[in-house]
Amino acid sequence: MKIERIEHIGIAVSNLDEAIRFYEQVLGLSCYAIEEVVDQKVKTAFFKVGETKIELLESTDPEGSIGK
Repeated sequence: MKIERIEHIGIAVSNLDEAIRFYEQVLGLSCYAIEEVVDQKVKTAFFKVGETKIELLESTDPEGSIGK
């Protein structure tokens, strides 16, 4: 098997607003979308690095999959 590209990487964060600021101000990336996925109990923010997306995920419920 040869890996040719990574579509996206998900990273759980405790505070989405602080993480967005870090990725924008320190890493120089630009957030292009923020959304809440109610059924998965998360808020997400997306950044693009080349062809790869970085998805930051903050739990909206401590019992959700990211919260655990």
